[in-house]
Amino acid sequence: MVFPIDLKQIKRVSLDPRNPRLTEDQRDDLLFNIQLMRDAIILFTASAAARGVSGHTGGAYDTAPEVAIMLALFEDSDKYVKIFFDEAGHRVATQYLLSALEGAIPVDHLLDYREAHSKLPGHPELGLTPGVKFSSGRLGHMWPLVNGVALANRDKVVFCLGSDGSQQEGNDAEAARLAVAQNLNVKLLIDDNDVTIAGHPSEYLKGYDLTKTLEGHGLKVVTVQGEDIDALWGGFVEILNYDGPAAIVAKRLMGPGIPDVQGSTHGHDALPVKSALKYFENRGWQPNIAGDILNNMKPKAFKYEYLGSSKETAANRAIFGEAVNSVIDGLSEEEAAKKILVIDSDLEGSTGLKAIHQKHPEVFLSSGITERANFSAAAGFGFDPEKFGVFSTFSAFLEMIISELTMARLNKCNVLSHFSHSGVDEMADNTCHFGINSFFADNGLADVESFLYFPADPAQMIKVIQKVFFQRGVRFVFSPRSKLPYILKQDGSRFFGDGYEFVPGRDETILEGTDGYIVSFGDMLYRSYDAALRLRQEGLNIGLINKPTLNIVDEETIRKVGSSPFVLVAESYNKKTGLGIRYGTWLLERGLTPKYAYIGAHKEGCGGLQEQIIYQGLGPQSIIELVKELAPRREAGLIGRILGSFMGLFGW
Repeated sequence: MVFPIDLKQIKRVSLDPRNPRLTEDQRDDLLFNIQLMRDAIILFTASAAARGVSGHTGGAYDTAPEVAIMLALFEDSDKYVKIFFDEAGHRVATQYLLSALEGAIPVDHLLDYREAHSKLPGHPELGLTPGVKFSSGRLGHMWPLVNGVALANRDKVVFCLGSDGSQQEGNDAEAARLAVAQNLNVKLLIDDNDVTIAGHPSEYLKGYDLTKTLEGHGLKVVTVQGEDIDALWGGFVEILNYDGPAAIVAKRLMGPGIPDVQGSTHGHDALPVKSALKYFENRGWQPNIAGDILNNMKPKAFKYEYLGSSKETAANRAIFGEAVNSVIDGLSEEEAAKKILVIDSDLEGSTGLKAIHQKHPEVFLSSGITERANFSAAAGFGFDPEKFGVFSTFSAFLEMIISELTMARLNKCNVLSHFSHSGVDEMADNTCHFGINSFFADNGLADVESFLYFPADPAQMIKVIQKVFFQRGVRFVFSPRSKLPYILKQDGSRFFGDGYEFVPGRDETILEGTDGYIVSFGDMLYRSYDAALRLRQEGLNIGLINKPTLNIVDEETIRKVGSSPFVLVAESYNKKTGLGIRYGTWLLERGLTPKYAYIGAHKEGCGGLQEQIIYQGLGPQSIIELVKELAPRREAGLIGRILGSFMGLFGW
C-alpha cells in the first residue's frame, strides 16, 4: 500500500535557545510539522488496530510538538546527542516515523506497523529496525541509562522524553538523584496527560505531582501547556539555558483533538478505525484517502484446527479475576475487607483485576505503576497469618520484584501474585515484554517452597485459584496474553470440568504413552496435545503430561515418564531458564536416562501475534518433527499396528 501522506513536506526549521521567541515563520512551520506528524501517526497506528494487533496511538501523537522542536534544535547544532531517547516504549510510533523521515525505512512500510516479521514491533529494539537508535524496553527504564549517556557526553545535552506514567517508576527517583548529584546535562520532556491504562493518576494516586516531585529532587522544572507552541518553546529555552538537569512538564489532555479519545484512557492503545476516519473527516480529508487503506485491512485468520481441545476459547488472564471473585463471594463484605487486599498496578483490565474491582470494591486498591512497592504492600498486608494479599502485573515485570520477593519470604507473608502475558504468545510488544523468566520467582532456599502454577485452560484456572487462594506463603499463578481453548477428554468433555480436583504439586496425565512422553503446561499444553494426537495417528504411542505446578517434582510421574524411551519438555518460557533445563536434572538425580530434549523461547521476537510461537519453533509441527527424532523408529510402530490388527481380527 502507498502511504498517502507526503512526509517530504516536513518544513526545515532551525531553532536557537538564545532566541526566546519564535518568529512567525518558525511558529507556522512548527505547527505544520506537528500536524503532519500527527496525521501520519494516526494513520499508521490505526492500521494496526484494523489488523487486530493494537498499537498505542496516544503517547506518540501527544509528544509530536516536543519532537518537532527537538528536530529543529538538532538541525544545525552539534550541542546535542541526536537521539530521541524515550522512557515510554509504547510511543514507538515516534521512532518509526523518525526512521521514515531519515530514509532508513520506506515511508510505505509504516503501514506494516506491528505486523509479524515487519521489524516494527510494539516497542523499539536496537538492531532490529533500521533507524531505531535505542531499545526502550519497559516503562520508566530509560532515564537511568540516559544518565550514563550524559556522563559519557558531558559536553552535550541529552534529551529524554518521559511521561507521568513512566515517572511513577522507582527507577526514575534514583535517576533523578544521580542526575542532580553529578549535575548532568539531562533535559526531560514529560508529557503529563493525566492518563494511564487504568485511569487518571490525579484520581487514583492522590498527592502525585510531577513538578513538586522533580523540584524536590533538585531539578529545575518548567511547567507549561503542551499544546501552546510558544509556551512550550519558552520551556525549552529555560531548560537549555540552565546548567544542569532540568525538565519540562507539558500539561495536555490525552490525544488533543482526536474524536472519542481526547482526555480519556482510550487513547493509550491504537486508535480504532472508526475514530481515525472521524479524525480525518474533521481534518477535511476525502473519505477514500484513509478509508481505502483502513477499511481494507483485516485481522489475519489462523485456520489451523487443534485436536484435543475446544473451538471455544477464553482468556485465563481475565478468568483469574472471576476465579478470585468466586472465592470472595463466600465471605461477607466486612469479612472480605478485613481479610483480603487486592492491589492493582495500572493493569486491571489486562490482568483480570477489573472484575474484582467491579464486584468487590471493598478489597480493591488502585495504585500506580510501582510494581516493587505494590508487591511489597500486598505482601505486607499478608504479614498477618490470617490476611492475604493479591498482586498482579505482566510476567515480564516479575524480574523487577525479585528482591522484594525475598523479603516477603523472609517475613513469611501471604501473597498470591498473578503474572499475565506469560510466554511469547500474541506478544506484539515483542522481546522486552516476553514473560519468559518466571522461574526467577523460585529463588528461595531449599527449605522454602513457593509454588508456581500455570493452568492449562480457563477451567483449570478456576480450580487452581479456588484451591490455593488461602494457602499460606508466597504463591504465583501465570497466564498467557492469548486466549486458550479447553482441554478435552476423548469423549469430548472438559478434562478440568466436573469431577476434577486440582492437587498442588501433582502432574496430570493427559495421555498414557509407551513410545515416550511430552511434558508441557499452560499455553503449550493444547499445542502439545494436538502434536501427540497427530503422532498417534501415525502409529507412535506418545504420552502427554500436564505440569501445572512448575517447580515441584511429582515423584510418581517423573519415574513413569523417565522410564519411557524419551522425554520432551515443550514450553514457551526461556529455554535457558525454564522448566526444560530443570527437568533433565531432575531425571538424572533419580537415575533416569531416557532420550531427552526441551524446547522453549530462544531468540528475539518477530512481532505479530500467533506468529511468535511458530517463529520460536514451538508450534505443533515443530513438536512433531522433534518427537520423530527422539522416538523409536516408526517402522517398529507400523509393525506393532499390523500385529495389533491381526490379533484383533482373531480376537486375541
